[in-house]
Formats: sequence, structure tokens, C-alpha cells
Amino acid sequence: MSGGVGPTACDIALPKDQELEFKEQQDQQPLKTNELNKNKKASPQQSPLGILSFSQLNSLAVVIVVSASGMVSLEDFGFVFFSLIYMYFISKVAFPSLEPSPNAINPESKVLKLYEGVGATIGLLAPIAYILEGVFEGDKEGIKAAAPHVFLLASQVFMEGVASSHKFSAPIRAFVPTFYNARRIFTILDWLRSEVYKGDADNGWRLYVGRGLAIANIIFWSFNLFGFLLPLYLPKVLKEYYSQTGIDHKNR
Repeated sequence: MSGGVGPTACDIALPKDQELEFKEQQDQQPLKTNELNKNKKASPQQSPLGILSFSQLNSLAVVIVVSASGMVSLEDFGFVFFSLIYMYFISKVAFPSLEPSPNAINPESKVLKLYEGVGATIGLLAPIAYILEGVFEGDKEGIKAAAPHVFLLASQVFMEGVASSHKFSAPIRAFVPTFYNARRIFTILDWLRSEVYKGDADNGWRLYVGRGLAIANIIFWSFNLFGFLLPLYLPKVLKEYYSQTGIDHKNR
């Protein structure tokens, strides 16, 4: 003993077997730490507010305001309710959650962030400004066709936040934008048809802004569905999910 503090290197020597075991444990600790860190990075990020994220709160506010305006049909409300029920159903029956559940696309990609920014500007920010300006101008009929698209896109953002929970697998997270995008194509077509059939003298510059927004949205979201989600994103997510499922079955 040394000064009543504890054993020194000269006082106690470990047996060889124990010494080797101790070294193996020390070597394995950094590997376990790195593995845990990878799993944390691969798993979906939790909401910083604990329940709802900032984007979910904003989208929920848009949903409530547009719904209160009376410009959203019962069919659109029913679609959102059905999507929630169906999402939980297929998560239990077809695509249960796996651990870890990596993202098929890097969420930190600059290209992806730019793409999402363009989509948010074309799909939400500009149409919301167009609707608000129409409310101040008293042009309720002029903005009625744009409201369903805004309602469904805001609902999509909210539902994507719900699907990002660790309770849902990657195919469920891919299902939400694909499902909603397919539905919104029809609402945008109705919006575009409404803008085209307006008289050229109606509302002056608002007519051209409305037509421009409707055309921009049908182009962007058609490409998003038929050029990105269906041919690229969804197959990649399913391939990684089923390959991971096969590995889990082999391990069992």
C-alpha cells in the first residue's frame, strides 16, 4: 500500500489471463462507442420541442387557418385522416420499424436542402402570400382553387414529422411524400384549370400571378413525383429496407 491511498503498480500485479482480458475490454470500448454514435446518427432525429418540431408547428398553423377559411373540402379532410390511419396500419402489417433505421438520402446534402427550399417557396410560401393578398382584396373566389393544395402540402409537412419518429421505418417515411404528392397533383390541376378559365379582365395582375403559381407547382411537383420519388427515392428505400430485413433474419 502507498500512503493509504491505494495500490501502486509495484504493490499488486494482475495475473496474465486477467491482464489479457482487461486489455481486450479496453480495446472493445472505443468500438462500442463508435457503433453507438453511428446508430444515433442513423436514427431519425427527434423533435427539439419533444412533441412537435418548429416546422410541424408552422404547418399545423397553416392547416388550421386554411381550414377555418372554409375553402377546404370534406374529401381533403378525409384524405388526411385516412393517411394517418393507413400509415399506422402498414407500419404494423407490412413495414415494421428496424433498428437502426438509416436514411436513404443524406439529410445534410446541400443539393437536397436547395431542392427542399425551392419546393417550400413554390408550394407553400408563394401560394400563402397569394391567398393572404386575396383575402385582403376580398377575392375569395380567386383563391379558393389554391387553398386545397396549400392545405394538403402543410398536412404533408406535418405528417412527415410524425413519420420521422423512431416508431416508423424508412418505407413509411417515403410513403408520406409519395402518397400526398400523388393526391396534390389533382388539386393543382383543378387550380390550374380554374386559373385558365378566368376571364383576362378579372383581377388584373392577380390573374397572371395565379396562373404562374399554378403552372410552377404542376411542373415542380410532377417532376418530384415522376422524376424523383417513384423512380429513385422509393426503390432505394425499399431495397435498403429489405436488405436489412434479410440480414436481421439471418442473424436470428
